[in-house]
Amino acid sequence: MNEFEMITNIFAPLAGEGSLGLKDDAALIAARPGFDLAVTTDAIAEGTDFFAFDPANLVAKKALRVNLSDLAAKGASPHGYLLSLALPPSITGDWLQTFAAGLAQDQGQFGVTLLGGDTARTEGPLTISITAFGFVPEGRMIRRQGASPGDAVYVTGMIGDSGGGLAIFRRERHTLTEAWRDALIGRYRLPEPPVAFGTMLHGLASASVDVSDGLIADLGHVALASGMKLVIDAAAVPRSDALRAFWGDDEAAIVRAATAGDDYQIAFTAPSANHDAVMKSAREAAVTTTRVGRVEAGEGVEFLLEGRLLAVSRPGYVHF
Repeated sequence: MNEFEMITNIFAPLAGEGSLGLKDDAALIAARPGFDLAVTTDAIAEGTDFFAFDPANLVAKKALRVNLSDLAAKGASPHGYLLSLALPPSITGDWLQTFAAGLAQDQGQFGVTLLGGDTARTEGPLTISITAFGFVPEGRMIRRQGASPGDAVYVTGMIGDSGGGLAIFRRERHTLTEAWRDALIGRYRLPEPPVAFGTMLHGLASASVDVSDGLIADLGHVALASGMKLVIDAAAVPRSDALRAFWGDDEAAIVRAATAGDDYQIAFTAPSANHDAVMKSAREAAVTTTRVGRVEAGEGVEFLLEGRLLAVSRPGYVHF
């Protein structure tokens, strides 16, 4: 099918209010009094963020969810997204139909719709770029800047599982049960960003960041933006039983989990006085949330195990 048949047959059914039926040069996002519009963009590429053998519906969901994770970390409610595809000749109509079905499922789950986008042919790897839009109460977006001495540091979910799944695909040897192997692979293929919980952090969190490049690396962004030092208890970093069975429980395993990346969780700081409210919100959202450290005067991130500084040669994934 040509580009316009692709738009009409595959992507137009995903379009929502403001998309103008994907028949114009731009979309319209109506203003909401009392809200700011938050915008983020992320791209994923075959061979780096997913593999050619990954199911098309899961590739679609990952592409969308890595963007929703950014919105969640800012406390924004998702609204819609733009989709740009660079398609190699190997992509078939059936693959695109399955890809669109994955988007449709996540649109229903997260309350977003397609607003527009672009398609292009490439001789390189399949590349998917999404720009996502969300609304946040005016002036209340939770920035990386804002952490203060005495604040506690938290992270949602489990850290390192996606890195474990990628290591399995890269044929790292293991003796995992089938269930644990599938759990790690599943987390690599399909992130679970805590979207609803992000919107509950207004008035609770002082600073927040999406955990995508690695927990230590991304907390470093908070430390730099806030002009503070974040002291992290390595033993408190939440790791799943499956990952512990795979990588072990020694210092190297903890550092590896905290630097692996691709977690798509939220790391945030909050005044200690807000601890009970933070945990109450986490329970209501059914999101595992762990206190992993504190904010002090200074700079950078200290990663401590029983009071001893751990050496971290690479704090997270490096794109270039």
